Amino acid sequence: MINYFAGVDIGSTMTKVVIYGEGIRAMIIGPTGPEHRKLANKVMEEALIQAHLKFEDLSYIIATGYGRINVPFADRQVTEITCHAKGLHSLLPTVKTVVDIGGQDSKGIKIKDGRVVSFVMNDKCAAGTGRFIEIMADSLGVPLNDMGRLSLTADKPAMISSTCTVFAEHEVTNQLSGGETLPNLVAGIHESVATRVASLVKKLNIEPDVAITGGGAKNIGLVKALEKKLGCPVLIPPEPLITGALGAAILAKEIFEKYTKEGQVPERSKSGLQEAKFFD
Repeated sequence: MINYFAGVDIGSTMTKVVIYGEGIRAMIIGPTGPEHRKLANKVMEEALIQAHLKFEDLSYIIATGYGRINVPFADRQVTEITCHAKGLHSLLPTVKTVVDIGGQDSKGIKIKDGRVVSFVMNDKCAAGTGRFIEIMADSLGVPLNDMGRLSLTADKPAMISSTCTVFAEHEVTNQLSGGETLPNLVAGIHESVATRVASLVKKLNIEPDVAITGGGAKNIGLVKALEKKLGCPVLIPPEPLITGALGAAILAKEIFEKYTKEGQVPERSKSGLQEAKFFD
């Protein structure tokens, strides 16, 4: 009999669910909305449909991420740093340093055998996060998904000197009106973010292999800029958005198996999917 486990990662901008058994059985990625509880219920239902399972088939559920406390049907809440380490190690076992660039923060995590050794985090300023790139893309009128490709055509990255997002936005628009090319500006934006992230991560005494997760990993221009600043190649997992949810699901499996091996039953949440719903 196969036991199934779920990880729910409610991030600041994206929500992810992974159902795990003998490998990944289902994977759902969607935008995070304001009603976390209703959202958690919805994405779990979608994941169960994809996996052809019922909620009762899940042996244990762990929630992680920014909104983890708002997943009432989760059996336990675990920090995203722990879950990213666990999930990334399962996908790329040689990695020792993880760079996570999310919508509202960036992190550097040193790991060994899937466990966190040390970490650093920037959650006080948007300048080294995906939000900075999103704001700049809006200012330049460039679709966010085109930023990476466009930056690869740059002749020379423009210098973005401002460390404040508001002032940097003003600086970028002034340079554009002054004749700087769009590719050069986009490349400069990526270099600006990469500089801040690299400065943060270097506090960990970086060891290869290095991998990047989060939405930033989907931006090839940012990845190239980060490789330049770190001075080493950066690996990208097959789907960099799900490492936290995957790690949560794997951790759920480990916890469940530890309890059952000791002849115990892990404590479960008393809330089911229907109880987690908001009334319309």
